Amino acid sequence: MSKIESILTETRVFEPSAETLASVAITQDKLDAMYAAAEKDNVGFWSDLAREKLSWSKPFTVGLDDSNAPHFQWFTDGELNVSYNCIDRHLETKSDKLAIIFEGDQGDIERYTYKELHDHVCRFANTLTAQGIKKSDRVIIYMPMIPQAVIAMQACARIGAIHSIVFGGFSAEALKDRIEDAGAKLVITTNGSRRGGKTIPLKGAVDEALSKGCDSVRKVIVYRRTDDEVMMKAERDIDWFEAEAGMSNYHTPVMVASEHPLFLLYTSGSTGQPKGVQHSSGGYLLNAHLTNEWMFDLKDSDVFWCTADVGWITGHTYVAYGPLSVGATMLMFEGVPTYPDAGRFWQVCQDHGVTVFYTAPTAIRALMKFGGDLPNQYDLSKLRILGTVGEPINPEAWMWYYEVIGGSRCPVIDTWWQTETGAHMIAPFPITPLKPGSCTKPLPGIDAAILDEEGNELDSGDGGLLVIKKPWPSMIRTVWNDDQRY
Repeated sequence: MSKIESILTETRVFEPSAETLASVAITQDKLDAMYAAAEKDNVGFWSDLAREKLSWSKPFTVGLDDSNAPHFQWFTDGELNVSYNCIDRHLETKSDKLAIIFEGDQGDIERYTYKELHDHVCRFANTLTAQGIKKSDRVIIYMPMIPQAVIAMQACARIGAIHSIVFGGFSAEALKDRIEDAGAKLVITTNGSRRGGKTIPLKGAVDEALSKGCDSVRKVIVYRRTDDEVMMKAERDIDWFEAEAGMSNYHTPVMVASEHPLFLLYTSGSTGQPKGVQHSSGGYLLNAHLTNEWMFDLKDSDVFWCTADVGWITGHTYVAYGPLSVGATMLMFEGVPTYPDAGRFWQVCQDHGVTVFYTAPTAIRALMKFGGDLPNQYDLSKLRILGTVGEPINPEAWMWYYEVIGGSRCPVIDTWWQTETGAHMIAPFPITPLKPGSCTKPLPGIDAAILDEEGNELDSGDGGLLVIKKPWPSMIRTVWNDDQRY
């Protein structure tokens, strides 16, 4: 039986536990009200949430501007700063709360409170400014899963620079293509990364990329993650700590228009030249904030671990921006799930008291092969919500995840979305009855339908093309420098 057939013939349904129903912020009554509000006035629904959930330096009066469709724009006359929304606004009430818990490949641990994260981001924002980076300049970040990657992202957002993360596993050629397309002035990298007990050089790929072109790049900032020697080119390359020396812990965030680009994220390029997916500031942050609240029910007491790399959209929305916007504690992990053995994920969950865990079906299927005895050696009792992302999950893997990892008590939040959507589009809430392999229904405000090739809407149960009929705040704005391609 194929994966598709197994999902179509799946009949098991799992109701939320009494414990889940008693603890969640979004009850059935609230959810019903949200769907009704979105149905009645879709633009008003999103606008009300934007005013409630985000801090605006200049309030907006325009909800949706569809005058240049399909280039939809949201909250166009409003101004805000994403880094302020993720860090500064929490300082009065959460200054000493942990923002980031980091575990390195070798088991080294770092912790950052919101106050400490604020200091680091301000210092690095001042560093970027000292290197001549200003609002709308593009910055490439080519780093492993370490806190400095998030600090660099937040610092770019703080000064209004547009960052573009390049996954640390990509080649020098892929890096070169992205630097040139973005016209980046600065590259931020590390001498190397640690992964699965090995040290992987990164700076060499930057040197190779820059040797073949990339004339826009003026400076390279290098964070020393490993003890390995690193070649530094005079006048161009700067050590992170030396660049930061003497910089102030205070920085006034630059307020930008809601539609100001926050970041570019290049698709893999498997279908030709990589496409720079351009996301806005206000609209993107709104859906990042909401889906962390809605799908994961994040509370002050939670430790949220999304295993995705910041090189992917999941690492943007569910590591670098969304969890911090809601004031949560999030965990970052540098290593791999099978080093030093296949219990590493479960050891990390146990040691740091992870309560909400979000990973890919590929990882679940890989760890399933080692059986249930290994995870049973660890205390996973603090887990309360599980999530999956990146691809459909087959019912067999869903059941293993639900029963073995979640102890048959944790809802499995199976999320459908894309780089282009910015955040979850179709997914259950923790209170939703669950069917293994199904991502259930569109979120409030997301108007989805299944059409045939001629554009006719199909009946329930028929397969076709998934379309979203109305714009939403975190949707892609354009392909960088290529409106026609968009």
